[in-house]
Amino acid sequence: MNSGDYTYIWQASDWPDWRYDLAALAGPVAEVSRAQGLLMGRLADVGMALRDQASLAALTEDVVRSSEIEGEQLNAESVRSSIARRLGVDIGALRPVDRHIEGVVGMVLDATANCKLPMSRERLFGWHAALFPTGYSGLSKLKVAGWRDDASGPMQVVSGPIGRQRVHFEAPPANRLEAETKRFLDWLNDTTNEPALIKAGLGHLWFVTLHPFDDGNGRIARAIGDLLLARADGSPQRFYSLSAQIQRERKAYYDILEQTQKCSMDVTEWLAWFLNSLHRAVDQAQRTLDAVLVKTRFWQRWSSMSLNERQVKLLNKLLDGFEGKLTSSKWAAIAKCSPDTALRDINDLQTRGVLRKTDAGGRSTRYELNTE
Repeated sequence: MNSGDYTYIWQASDWPDWRYDLAALAGPVAEVSRAQGLLMGRLADVGMALRDQASLAALTEDVVRSSEIEGEQLNAESVRSSIARRLGVDIGALRPVDRHIEGVVGMVLDATANCKLPMSRERLFGWHAALFPTGYSGLSKLKVAGWRDDASGPMQVVSGPIGRQRVHFEAPPANRLEAETKRFLDWLNDTTNEPALIKAGLGHLWFVTLHPFDDGNGRIARAIGDLLLARADGSPQRFYSLSAQIQRERKAYYDILEQTQKCSMDVTEWLAWFLNSLHRAVDQAQRTLDAVLVKTRFWQRWSSMSLNERQVKLLNKLLDGFEGKLTSSKWAAIAKCSPDTALRDINDLQTRGVLRKTDAGGRSTRYELNTE
């Protein structure tokens, strides 16, 4: 059947018999596998403590960026504290965490740490309830831990102002969801013929196509993708974030999804995009690992130095990739202290050789870490 005979792929007579050109995808699959092998080989040499820090960084980015794709901003330090607490990773003082962040973190960790457990209707409902602990998304009341009922009309992904909205996609009607999700879960849990990385891409696409909940479908689809990737890696510990890469390529992500939904059951182009994006995510993880190593070596070097809480906080911000240039006024704002106190903190670190003035001109003196 040609795509011109229907509007969306779930309306095709051969739905959901996914087709793809494995020969065309063999190269991208091999490249991703090679990149994963290089990353895991490097991680095998750095010790358990550093692996834990690298995993913490990847999981934190995964949770924060997956929510950002949906337009929701989570506090990264609170997310990091929640994950560290659950994984037993020592990061010093932990920040207070609200139940919404706890729920989002709980879903991502369940998907990865418990990747070998079967997916079920009840597990999906648990993830959905964790995403929306109040039963609301913003001001909109949701049907939580249950399939959508389409009481307000069909589930559509739209954009544009009211009255001139463009429909990007319409999901299958609610009365099909029980059967459709059962078929999806049976496939997800069974041993099938698809290569593991291909299955991760198909699982993500299939769930997005069903769009079975009132809200949260994108985040749950990405969690399902993470679960399948963890199975493919043979490890529940995550060191790269596909969600973060998707956020960096958000427009391309939505464009390829829309294009795929309106084409035939041949999803080779979607899988090629998925694998290439995954490759870039693994490459980014190498850079994250570099940053973890720099941070660890920095604190090993200055471990005997007595620092106050403000100094530790600002030094960690610099190590984590502080945006812009550090000035005494920014120090005061971030540390919530007076300008005089900020200057004393900075001068103390300069005297001890931890910070140095930059060569940049301008009205305000700027500072950076002394890495020499």
